[in-house]
Amino acid sequence: MLAYEFLGAKIGAGKTMVLDKGFGLNAAADLVATAGATIDFIKLGWGTAATMDRDLIKQKVALYRQANIVVYPGGTLLEVAEASGQYAAFLQETQALGFNGVEISDGSTVITPARRQALIEQAKTAGLFVLTEVGKKNPTLDHELTVTQRLAEIQADLAAGANYVILEAREAGKNIGIYDATGAIIESELDALAKAGSDQLIFEAPLKPQQVALILKFGPQVNLGNIAAAEATAVETLRRGLRGDTVGKIQ
Repeated sequence: MLAYEFLGAKIGAGKTMVLDKGFGLNAAADLVATAGATIDFIKLGWGTAATMDRDLIKQKVALYRQANIVVYPGGTLLEVAEASGQYAAFLQETQALGFNGVEISDGSTVITPARRQALIEQAKTAGLFVLTEVGKKNPTLDHELTVTQRLAEIQADLAAGANYVILEAREAGKNIGIYDATGAIIESELDALAKAGSDQLIFEAPLKPQQVALILKFGPQVNLGNIAAAEATAVETLRRGLRGDTVGKIQ
């Protein structure tokens, strides 16, 4: 039973993706104990999974999966594997470590549309939950992508079998994707991207004002990503109308 359950706060139905930047087992266990029931995805950011002992990774992944969380290594690690011709070996090791998902991206490299489709299909065939990411890590390159191009990539990824598509915003959430240099949402771009539907989109929203704006625009069912582990519970309070920014504003 939840504390204060008599208040009847609505459960935030949207998906939440949290970033693990190198937790040990104690920190991972604390995260699961305090917020595990509200987290849907955990990404071991970037290439962090390749810097730790295999047994530690296995234990951490098992801990997250016991909480019914889809856990996956960062897309950058996949890009490195793909660039070195080791994608098949990467998938094999990913499954051996216990991960049940992958992120397919080309934020730091170049992957052709045909190859991207093949990567998605191969991961799905392997039985993995597939998230893809649209956007570039370099703001200059990201700004060159038009809304039409982003939409086309989103639709192509979903058609190829991706379960969700993540909109790139990096950890800073500024001057990239749907955010301007201050981190404010570029409403025209957001509206254009959302026309195709937002159910299978995950908006990276590392900053609180972004989280508030997206929840107020789409409701508590909006999918949010790149949430700092320490902010997972705070995001859930926003979804449920238990924080001043959303009290009385959640339907």
